[in-house]
Amino acid sequence: MLAIRLPQEIEARLSELAAKTGRTKTYYVKEAILEHLDEIEDKYLTIDRLENPGKRGILDEMEQGLDVDSRVRRYSG
Repeated sequence: MLAIRLPQEIEARLSELAAKTGRTKTYYVKEAILEHLDEIEDKYLTIDRLENPGKRGILDEMEQGLDVDSRVRRYSG
């Protein structure tokens, strides 16, 4: 479980969206995280590869723990 504090304006927007659609705030928070998690992982993988061109540690870990697809392979050259 994860507890987060949101700025009041974001909390209000989230509450309004949940009320209008009949879904929970938790539903929309999960959706937002899932939608952007791949982008965030890609960003940090790219930064790591640029800062450490000979290092394969993170890529090796990802290959072992995830189904490697073109999204990951495109950074390995």
